[in-house]
Amino acid sequence: MSSNLNYLDPALQPLEDKIASYLAAEKELERAKIEAANLSATNAQETTSANGFEQRPPTGSYDQHPDEVQHQLENLRDDLVLLRREIIGMLPAHDEWVKVNLGYGPSRVGAFRIAGSPDEEPQYELRVIQ
Repeated sequence: MSSNLNYLDPALQPLEDKIASYLAAEKELERAKIEAANLSATNAQETTSANGFEQRPPTGSYDQHPDEVQHQLENLRDDLVLLRREIIGMLPAHDEWVKVNLGYGPSRVGAFRIAGSPDEEPQYELRVIQ
């Protein structure tokens, strides 16, 4: 019975916190992707309607929001890569599931080897089951 409760081990708390940050960053990336897609669709509609009038925008009125959204996407992707590496480094074992407490009872996280050439350094894929 005690093996079913090993996910409550306090030593796993830093790993659980890092996984929670990773999951939050994934959600934020999805929101940013949706915002970028909506923004590009809106810009396409505005460009189509603006082509009929051929007016130039006033000097200094460059819309920076699309660039900010692209920078946010790049930053979130970089953050996710960094968090993945940190989580994979914190896992006690690779190629097997580790039970952690993400607030929903036992969840599982694991780093599993991606098939590659035996000469290369092994690449791992992070998987999280809530």
